[in-house]
Amino acid sequence: MSLTAGSTAVGASNVGRPFAKLVSRPREIVAVRCSLNYGVAAILTKLQKDCATPLPVLRHVADAMAADMRAGISVDGGSDLKMIPSYVDTLPTGNERGLFYALDLGGTNFRVLRVQLGGKAEGIIATKFEQVAIPPELMCGTSEELFDFIASALAKFAEEGGKFHLPLGRAREIGFAFSFPVRQTSINSGVLIKWTKGFTVSGTVGEDVVACLNAAMERAGLDMRVSALVNDAVATLAATRYWDEDVVVAVILGTGTNACYIERMDAIPKLSEQTSISGIMIVSTEWGAFTGCLPLTEFDREMDAESLNPREQIFEKTISGMYLGEIVRRVLVKMSEVGLFGGSLPEKLFTPFALSTPDMCAMQRDTSRDLEGVGSILYDVLGVNSDLCARRVTVDVCETIAKRGGQLAGAGIVGILQKMEEDSRGLIFGKRTVVVVDGGLYEHYPQYRSYLQEAIVELLGSEISRNLVIHHSKDGSGIGAALIAAAN
Repeated sequence: MSLTAGSTAVGASNVGRPFAKLVSRPREIVAVRCSLNYGVAAILTKLQKDCATPLPVLRHVADAMAADMRAGISVDGGSDLKMIPSYVDTLPTGNERGLFYALDLGGTNFRVLRVQLGGKAEGIIATKFEQVAIPPELMCGTSEELFDFIASALAKFAEEGGKFHLPLGRAREIGFAFSFPVRQTSINSGVLIKWTKGFTVSGTVGEDVVACLNAAMERAGLDMRVSALVNDAVATLAATRYWDEDVVVAVILGTGTNACYIERMDAIPKLSEQTSISGIMIVSTEWGAFTGCLPLTEFDREMDAESLNPREQIFEKTISGMYLGEIVRRVLVKMSEVGLFGGSLPEKLFTPFALSTPDMCAMQRDTSRDLEGVGSILYDVLGVNSDLCARRVTVDVCETIAKRGGQLAGAGIVGILQKMEEDSRGLIFGKRTVVVVDGGLYEHYPQYRSYLQEAIVELLGSEISRNLVIHHSKDGSGIGAALIAAAN
């Protein structure tokens, strides 16, 4: 099989080695290797038991995901999954020409991008993008403050020249990748349902986010109009579909998480009156809200209760990059109370979200004999001194949380494919099928990535898995938003 760069055929062998041998395996329970007091050992053992994802649990999650998708796409409010129609029923073909812009807003940073398209002959001629950090105060400020800040950055960026040419008499068009739950009413309008990912901006929920951006661009004196509103998952699917027509699912695994897929129009009962020449539409599952039969711990429940959105986004809180490090920190706090780190405990250890998911990844990747890197992170980030035994415990906690997250994400992907396979009467698993994944968590956390792939193979079996390609797309949402703007 010929694979593009960044792709993994999850059931195939790799350089002569079976896939299963490529997946990092969990360490043995630490209590076997070093002398732990009873309290720490008991916490670790219970954590591993509560987070366990054996095949029956993964199968239950996949089945529940497929069932919730079916219920959510039948009627609004039918399940935890919003199953939001994107109104994107025309995908890029390669014939698009001209200059198009994109705004990608989905986390603590946003990106602005422009792309010059040259049709089938020249493809993507040139691209340029800039990334802008959102000041923390704007994440909890007013709608006007946030969108004025974004419009100001767009105005500075919107300058043509060189390889970028706007045809005479043509208005600037922008694709808006907005990665928060929106009730979409057309290709270029959508009402914000709620903020996620730590945003609590006032005055936006219940409003059309396209109207908010258009008004801000007008206040900034910027001559530009939004021609397509999409989320990052939909944009990523469009970007990779531009190059590979076998792409049917896109998943975002970064600070937050979501997944979308290509659905047949006749399989969307809640859009029974909607017509489409293509007969298909991308549907955004909003799977972060999934709650079915997840293996949760006391630490998950405490974190959820203290979060900005309690009892919401439970799947997101178990698999996405914003939360994994915080779950580990909460486990370490409880272990420290029974003597994991000895002596007095610093305030940093008790600071919510002090430990990040990249810290987790770095500790798991430490191969030094004394786990010196783990010790440095524990001291620099949480302020605790640690012996080798405490460092080993910490790594096992990281691995337990990462394994659960990766395997649950894999089960979610299988649930989506399962639903598509049943509806298409066998047209998905019998041919080459591509699932594209974007996001820093998937890209930079190899153990998490391996556990995700392992779960997919375990659920589908080696024969079906040979036809499935997991393709990593880096920063595809910006290009995808511009391509959708061009196609529509």
